[in-house]
Amino acid sequence: MEEKQFAGILNGAVPGEPVKKDENSRRGNWGNQIEFVLTSVGYAVGLGNVWRFPYLCYRNGGGAFMLPYFIMLVFCGIPLFFLELSFGQFASLGCLGVWKISPMFKGVGYGMMVVSTYIGIYYNVVICIAFYYFFMSMTNLLPWTYCNNPWNTPDCSGVLGGGSYRFNGSLANATTSLVAGVSEVVNRTKRTSPSEEYWKHYVLNISDDIGNFGEVRLPILGCLAVSWFVVFLCLIRGVKSSGKVVYFTATFPYLVLTILFIRGITLEGAVNGIKYYLTPQWHKVLDAKVWGDAASQIFYSLGCAWGGLITMASYNKFHNNCFRDSIIISITNCATSVYAGFVIFSILGFMAHNLNVPVSDVADHGPGLAFVAYPEALTLLPISPLWSLLFFFMLILLGLGTQFCLLETLVTAVVDEIGTDWIIRNKTIVTLSVAIVGFLLGVPLTTRAGIYWLLLMDNYAASFSLVVISCIMCICVMYVYGHKKYFKDVEMMLGFPPPLFFKVCWRFISPLIISFILIFTVIQYKPITYNNYVYPGWSLAIGFCMAMSSVICIPVYALYKISRSPGATFRERLKFACRPHPSWGPALQEHRIGRYASLASEDTVESRPLREKQELKEEQKGELKEELKEDEEDKERRDEISLTIQGSNGSTNTQNNPNPSA
Repeated sequence: MEEKQFAGILNGAVPGEPVKKDENSRRGNWGNQIEFVLTSVGYAVGLGNVWRFPYLCYRNGGGAFMLPYFIMLVFCGIPLFFLELSFGQFASLGCLGVWKISPMFKGVGYGMMVVSTYIGIYYNVVICIAFYYFFMSMTNLLPWTYCNNPWNTPDCSGVLGGGSYRFNGSLANATTSLVAGVSEVVNRTKRTSPSEEYWKHYVLNISDDIGNFGEVRLPILGCLAVSWFVVFLCLIRGVKSSGKVVYFTATFPYLVLTILFIRGITLEGAVNGIKYYLTPQWHKVLDAKVWGDAASQIFYSLGCAWGGLITMASYNKFHNNCFRDSIIISITNCATSVYAGFVIFSILGFMAHNLNVPVSDVADHGPGLAFVAYPEALTLLPISPLWSLLFFFMLILLGLGTQFCLLETLVTAVVDEIGTDWIIRNKTIVTLSVAIVGFLLGVPLTTRAGIYWLLLMDNYAASFSLVVISCIMCICVMYVYGHKKYFKDVEMMLGFPPPLFFKVCWRFISPLIISFILIFTVIQYKPITYNNYVYPGWSLAIGFCMAMSSVICIPVYALYKISRSPGATFRERLKFACRPHPSWGPALQEHRIGRYASLASEDTVESRPLREKQELKEEQKGELKEELKEDEEDKERRDEISLTIQGSNGSTNTQNNPNPSA
């Protein structure tokens, strides 16, 4: 099999080493380095950067919140990001396969899969609601502008006044209309905005209890099908197709953010909103809650312990410089959060100015910001449908970037675990199956009680369980496998050892910060509520079961592995279960050097990609046949020569003389 090789540094390769287009033709690799970086940025930068960070920032001291935020980024975020990228890249395996490093801890991989499943189910429902708002914005007048609709209640009070007003694209006319609307708002003791009633009574048609499912909201169900179909199409060829899609999905949101930022800062009152967002309240730096929020936001925003980082890195070439990538992606993620805060609070400042209320009265987070507060602010802008289309299109792309990696994490884990030639060739069928199952599991979230279940999953399915998973991963790699061995593995892969700072963080600082996050999460726990609705006890019990379902995988699998391990005593079984699997290490024979060279064998190491091995076997068979054929021809020639010589000496030649006695 001929391969084009060339020297130089490509995709972070070690200088002088030949680099092939696809090192691992069986699993595949990213087309180039940019695809991996953009995919990882799309994975890390999600909806939380837009609808959670700005709210946390203003609530925890404005600009003062940046200090603990960036300290947590340096000492916890980037080191954990680098650890997961190097972990997956070194073994070229997904979140299940990498636990050959210590098979007893494979339950951590199953826990990651459970978490990714939960998040993938409800995350796509949020994306489908953004799809719905995007489609409903394709009109001359946004449907949540006025209070003259069938779903509105007597408490509705629109900023733009009565329904007789028709928006004609002029800001001057809109300002004139604001006078009546604002006075009406001030005179009311209880105000509900048109956007809030549109969200509650029309989009969700929300029920009064989490147990009262009601009917399925067909428009939301249709958008959910569209959302899953788009995700499947983008992953139909795995990283080969998604790597091309991210050129658009990971970059276009920044263009939209910039457009909305430029529009926002030109509005009256925008400066007040930005001041409210950034004005430092230094006394809050001494509050432990601020540091807890900063650590939690860094941890959850980067997507640590979901399994996605390990999976995406597993498709890198072995010598890719993942150290550089981890710094670039982490800083990009946090910078995006800060930038999004300017976009959000410039518009909210404009809205607060027009309502003549403090910015804190209109500030919100989560779905309340994305589908109530911000859409209402957009109705005040000229050509409001255009800004609405841009905003919700941005939300869709931000969500899809994360959803791609969540689905790929599950698919890769299944394919790597089964590992047969058939399932590798038919990976598309696995992707389709996972997408269909995800769609069906998301159907209950499209009912009238769906928002209750969505928030329940968001608060419990991926909360403290992620912290536990990440902490155990650090302990396993650094202390069970051994920090010295792992540092040598990273040096063999990158060509240089991890910097001293990262060695210290991996062993001591990051696990301590993770433990702090866990303790903070437990101490600050409050039962979930939605507006004035208090969740019943049985629903909270379900939430805790979801949280524990991922964590329980770790001890259950550990006990299973110990029970199946050879040994006369428990200690011997435990020691064997913690020992790395013989096939642990680089996936390809050419990269197994040093202590891995002695472990390489045809049974334990995929020394060559499958296609190359098959072609090599066919070539060897062909060469063997040719050699046998040549041997037979040589033998025939020797026989002919021997007969000719015998005939010339007067010996019997039955062919030329059938009757020798004649």
